[in-house]
Amino acid sequence: MTQATSLQPGRPYPPPAESEPFWPAQLTIVAAILLQVSLPERLTVGPSWLVPGLEGVLLAGMILVTPNQLEDEHPRRRRVALSLTAIVTGANIYSLAALTHYLLHAKLGNGGGRELIVAGTLIWLTNFLIFGLWYWEMDRGGPGRRAAGHDKAPDFLFPQMSDDRIEPAGWRPKFIDYLYVSLTNATAFSPTDTMPLSPLAKSTMGIQALVSLVTIGLIVSRAVNILA
Repeated sequence: MTQATSLQPGRPYPPPAESEPFWPAQLTIVAAILLQVSLPERLTVGPSWLVPGLEGVLLAGMILVTPNQLEDEHPRRRRVALSLTAIVTGANIYSLAALTHYLLHAKLGNGGGRELIVAGTLIWLTNFLIFGLWYWEMDRGGPGRRAAGHDKAPDFLFPQMSDDRIEPAGWRPKFIDYLYVSLTNATAFSPTDTMPLSPLAKSTMGIQALVSLVTIGLIVSRAVNILA
């Protein structure tokens, strides 16, 4: 297989990158599930335990088919991971839509306003965590391909990729780098130091920014207004 090349001429990638631990992604998924469990039942799809229970089963299956260190491609793991991430994302967007509905149509007192602030915070945190997973699974074909050195074309341009003085040629991002991209996109509603390159990356960042904007701009501000 032909070795991938970097964005700049004369900067070929080195031999396959070092393996990447899987536990940060596992911990992030567990945190997202716990945040969903904490939501009021009227903001969840079905009973409050239904979606988190399904997510827990998928997480257990993903752990069983994934080694502790990602050193090569694992197609089954990636399929389960993408399915799990999609379910969490869909459930979180549903919770946002339900919360918006209650804001627009329900009469809420002080207690309801406080509940909305808490629920909006949980939805925003879930949004931040789950899109970090999306970026990690999306970029260059996923973490398995990156660890094996079989990268596809980059979906994101990190600062380390454009200057040898920051990192050596062939630097590859880790999970924390994608989580940081998600955090900055969720707070600034736009890219900061890392630019999306592919249409898929741009679309995904746009969806995250929209969810974050609605959560912060509409729900949280409206809940504060109710408290006032």
